[in-house]
Amino acid sequence: MNLTYRQGEKLLDDILKDNITLANHQQAIFAVPFPYLIMAAQKLAGRMNYFASAQNCSDQKAGAYTGEVAAEMLRSINITHCVLGHSERREYFSERNQSLAHKVTLCLENAITPIFCCGETLSIREVGAQEGYVETQLMESLFHFSEEDIRKIVIAYEPIWAIGTGRTASVAQAQEMHAHIRSLFAAKYSQATADSISILYGGSVKANNAKELFHSPDVDGGLVGGASLVAADFISIIRSLK
Repeated sequence: MNLTYRQGEKLLDDILKDNITLANHQQAIFAVPFPYLIMAAQKLAGRMNYFASAQNCSDQKAGAYTGEVAAEMLRSINITHCVLGHSERREYFSERNQSLAHKVTLCLENAITPIFCCGETLSIREVGAQEGYVETQLMESLFHFSEEDIRKIVIAYEPIWAIGTGRTASVAQAQEMHAHIRSLFAAKYSQATADSISILYGGSVKANNAKELFHSPDVDGGLVGGASLVAADFISIIRSLK
């Protein structure tokens, strides 16, 4: 929840002025606040592998849910991606795994790619329960989907304990959890499906650590927070994609 309309528009223009050509396997996705989605989608239209994303959607299809935004509404303005279950949504708005399962279903029904967030708090990490905790998040929200549908979902791992706390996750810790997440999909579905799923890292990705993070075997990209508000930094992060 940052920037006015004009500030957001200028930020996007400054990033796009760099005219970075993305390879077939690369994507740059801009998850902007609801009021800016149409503007962002229009600016990104026609650019190969550039997309606009919502930051959330409702777990209801339609109806008397004042203040909510339905997946069908997002589709109607040509939004192709939606972030779901972000750690801030889970923490501040009490989003739960079952509700997120409904959101994923509605996105898939509307041909919107869910960017599904998972990750553990400091208290979970300190007792070494992070792997089981993340497994439960995935199991309760995603593991009922077919193999065909699961391949349409992007995963974003957020070590909540390393976001804005002064603590940082090492590249080795990021790789370890990404490998664990991929192994869960391999066990539930198949190795081929696990390998086809993009797993993004969302733990304070910055211009000075993106390249090292992204070149870990199981880290496919980043879910970028504060660094995306600085055009030069986000440009550098895009250029760090493997």
